[in-house]
Amino acid sequence: MMNKLYIGNLSPAATADELRQLFGDRKLPLAGQVLLKSGYAFVDYPDQNWAIRAIETLSGKVELHGKVMEVDYSVPKKLRSRKIQIRNIPPHLQWEVLDGLLAQYGTVENVEQVNTDTETAVVNVTYATKEEAKVAIEKLSGHQFENYSFKISYIPDEEVSSPPPPQRSRRGGRASRERGPSPGGSSQPKQLDFPLRILVPTQFVGAIIGKEGLTIKNLTKQTQSKVDIHRKENAGAAEKPITIHASPEGCSEACRMILDIMQKEADETKSAEEVPLKILAHNSLVGRLIGKEGRNLKKIEQDTGTKITISPLQDLTIYNPERTITVKGSIEACSNAEVEIMKKLREAYENDIVAVNQQANLIPGLNLSALGIFSTGLSMLPSAAGARGAAAAASYNPFASPSAYLSGLYGASPIGAFPQQHSVPAQEVVNLFIPTQAVGAIIGKKGQHIKQLARFAGASIKIAPAEGPDASERMVIITGPPEAQFKAQGRIFGKLKEENFFNPKEEVKLEAHIKVPSSAAGRVIGKGGKTVNELQNLTSAEVIVPRDQTPDENEEVVVKIIGHFFASQTAQRKIREIVQQVKQQEQKHVQGAPSLQRSK
Repeated sequence: MMNKLYIGNLSPAATADELRQLFGDRKLPLAGQVLLKSGYAFVDYPDQNWAIRAIETLSGKVELHGKVMEVDYSVPKKLRSRKIQIRNIPPHLQWEVLDGLLAQYGTVENVEQVNTDTETAVVNVTYATKEEAKVAIEKLSGHQFENYSFKISYIPDEEVSSPPPPQRSRRGGRASRERGPSPGGSSQPKQLDFPLRILVPTQFVGAIIGKEGLTIKNLTKQTQSKVDIHRKENAGAAEKPITIHASPEGCSEACRMILDIMQKEADETKSAEEVPLKILAHNSLVGRLIGKEGRNLKKIEQDTGTKITISPLQDLTIYNPERTITVKGSIEACSNAEVEIMKKLREAYENDIVAVNQQANLIPGLNLSALGIFSTGLSMLPSAAGARGAAAAASYNPFASPSAYLSGLYGASPIGAFPQQHSVPAQEVVNLFIPTQAVGAIIGKKGQHIKQLARFAGASIKIAPAEGPDASERMVIITGPPEAQFKAQGRIFGKLKEENFFNPKEEVKLEAHIKVPSSAAGRVIGKGGKTVNELQNLTSAEVIVPRDQTPDENEEVVVKIIGHFFASQTAQRKIREIVQQVKQQEQKHVQGAPSLQRSK
C-alpha cells in the first residue's frame, strides 16, 4: 500500500523539482511524481517506514522560500475513522503507561508498533469508534511525556471504504478467528510457525550474507529455511537480530551453519576467541524454559556442557519484550543446547495457544486483541500469522505489542471484546489476594497506577485493609463485568511478575475468591466431588469449596481458586456458568409454581 503524504504551507514559488531536491538532500528520495498545487503538494512513499521518516525529518523543521513546511499523512475525510498513528513516544516508556493513557479516550481494539529507524517509538492505534479516535487525536496531540511531545495523525481506515465480504450465514455462524485457506487451497491445518531468533555481532553480518548474498542463499537452500537479517534495525547497535523460519530441524541446522561462519570469521579477523550463541525469546515463555527452581536450565547445561545465562527483566521496554538467552561453549555444545532450548520454548508457546483458545471459547465472542496491551509479564502470545514484510521479523515480531500478537491470531473485532448486549452485563465481585509487599506497586505513586488500571479495565478496584500487622497477603476487591475482570486480573498478574514479586523462574499463581449462592455450592462440588475434580483437570487451577461454611446475609458461600492467570480465569468462568444454570432452573421452578396452585 502506498503512503500518500500531504506537504502544506508551501510558497506559490515552490516547484516540483525543488521539492524533489529537498527530499533527496535529506536522503528521502521520491520515486513517484510530485503532485503540486497552489500552496500544497502530494507525494507517495511505498512503505510506512519511509513515510514516517519524511514526516519526522521535515514537518515543522525545514524552510522553502521562507516558509516552514508541514508534512503529514494525506487521508481523505471518508477514510478518517478509527485508526490513528502516534509518533515520538519515548522508547523506554512501559506498555502499561501508554495503554492506560490510550484507554482514557475509549475502547482500544488494537495497538501495533511500527518498526522504524527512528529513535522514538511509533504505534498505530485502532479505537472501537470514530468518535473515540477523534477525541484521542484532540487530547493527545502535543501531549508531553517527560521531554517528548506526542505527534498524532489519522491513518487510512480501509474498512470504512471497503465493505466486509458477504458471509453465508450471519445468524448462526461464528466469525473465523483466523484467515482460512484461499479458495481451492488445502484445508489441512498449518503447522504453527515458531521461528528461531538469534542475535549476532554486527561485524559478522557481512560474512553471513556473503559476496553478492551467496552464503545466505546457500544456507537457506541447504536448510530449506527463510532467513531474515534485520540489518536496518537499531542503527549503530553492536548486534543485529536474525529470524529463521523453518522446521525445528531446519532452524537448528541454519543456526549451526551461522555459528560456524561467525567462528571462522572471528578466527580470521582475531576479533573474538569464542562467539556465544544468543537466542531471543518472548518474556512470557522464558519462565517455563527456566523451570521450577531452574531445573530445566540446569539440565540443559549439564546435558550439553554449556553455560547459559538469561538477561534480566529490567531490560524489557516498549521496544523490547524479548529476553536474551546467552549460551557459551563449543559450537557443537551450543548447537545441542539450541535444540533443547527451542524444544522447551516451542512447547510453552503451543500450550499457551491452547490456553488462549480455551479461554476464547469459554467466553463467547471474546476477542483478546481488544483487551488492550498487557504488561510484559503476562503470558500474551506471539502471532502465528504470516510475514508482513522483511522488516517486521515476520510472524514472531518482537517489536509489535503483545496485543498485536493476539490480533494476528484472532483479528480485531469491530464489536469489541464481547457481543453487544441490550442489558447491562452482570457485575461480578472477585477478591484477589496479592503479597503484602506488592501493594505499593499496584497502587502506584499517589494512586496513579490503580486509577489507570481501573480506568483501563472499566472496573472498581479497591485494596482492603490488612487483617493484621504481620499479614502476608492483602485482598484486592475487583467489581465489574466479565471483560473488566479479565482485564483487571490480567494486569495485576502481569504487574507482579514484572516487578519481580515472584521468582523469575516460576509462574505467578494467586488465590481468588468468588461467592456463589449456597444452593449452587453442591452443584460446583458435584456428586462425590466429581464436578470440582473435572474443573481442576480442565483448568489446571486448584478449586476449593470449604465445607461447613455458614452462608452470609445474601445466602452465599466462598469458592477459592488458586492458579496462574488463564487457569484462574477459566475456572471462574466455568463456576459462573454452573451458577447461572442453577439460577435459571430455580427461576423456572418459581415461574411454574403459581400455575400449579391455580389448577388445584
